[in-house]
Amino acid sequence: MIRSLVQFEEGGARAVAAIDENGAARRVTGASSTRQLALDAIAERQGLAAFAGDRLGEPVDLSAVTLLNPIDHEDPAHLLVAGTGLTHLGSAEGRDKMHKAASSGDLTDSMRMFLMGVEGGKPADGGIGAQPEWFYKGDGQILVNPGEDFTMPAFAEDGSEEPEVAGIYLIDADGTPVRLGFAIGNEFSDHVTERGNYLWLAHSKLRQASLGPELLLGDLPEDLRGTSRIVRHGETVWEKPFLSGETNMSHTIENLEHHHFKYGLFRRPGDIHVHFFGTATLSFSDGFATQEGDVFEVEAPPFTLPVRNGLKRAMDEGKTKVKAL
Repeated sequence: MIRSLVQFEEGGARAVAAIDENGAARRVTGASSTRQLALDAIAERQGLAAFAGDRLGEPVDLSAVTLLNPIDHEDPAHLLVAGTGLTHLGSAEGRDKMHKAASSGDLTDSMRMFLMGVEGGKPADGGIGAQPEWFYKGDGQILVNPGEDFTMPAFAEDGSEEPEVAGIYLIDADGTPVRLGFAIGNEFSDHVTERGNYLWLAHSKLRQASLGPELLLGDLPEDLRGTSRIVRHGETVWEKPFLSGETNMSHTIENLEHHHFKYGLFRRPGDIHVHFFGTATLSFSDGFATQEGDVFEVEAPPFTLPVRNGLKRAMDEGKTKVKAL
């Protein structure tokens, strides 16, 4: 039984491997990308796991190849990265602390949004529930490959982790979103900027992001439990468990998907969507300050491969000037 797919490079050539329930990886013959494999499966009206399972080849040693993101697009402009916040039980606490100073009332907008999800994020009988907070992160060029460093802008006030699950989607020829699977990731953000004014949330999210190399096929476990840690000079300096899956969420995944794909511009045939589902666990909420050289690690069964990325800062390019034509 195939559990997940990975993309990798070997000898300058791209390939796809399938990982079974025992953790063994085998090449998917004739496949050079997850996206093309999914397009072929849709054309044959087969599920992705079954389609890949019929094309298994020789074993692959994943430690001897270069692992890539589990999904990409040859034109990065056709891959959209977005997400939702305040979707997990307990997720309002850290955000509420950040936004309290910017609120004149006792109940912040972030807490109001969270309570809307608690009350209406899991509608009965497949109905439409409360819409969540939504944010845009960027296109395919902002996804950092496994093992590579995050580069925070020179003007960034902070660069810190958000351990999350992301849904991976392909829009088929009819404009229907097709969920390929799930990935764990790090929805890297600038929390100091966000804390300054909650209306700067949009600015704080325009940062890179990373995914684990594994595309988990099938349903997401309802109670997913993982660990987020920060390593500095080889030693763990912050570590905390994190929870995801619908048991630990105030919204159903179906409701989050509806409120993203209800917009026609997000249903353009051929496009890829990476949609982060939110988190309740941040080192920033514990008062931890990251430093250049830190390494972020996120791991969560049943994903067998972790998310691991370092941190560096870009050189200051000065003021951006616009030319008039």
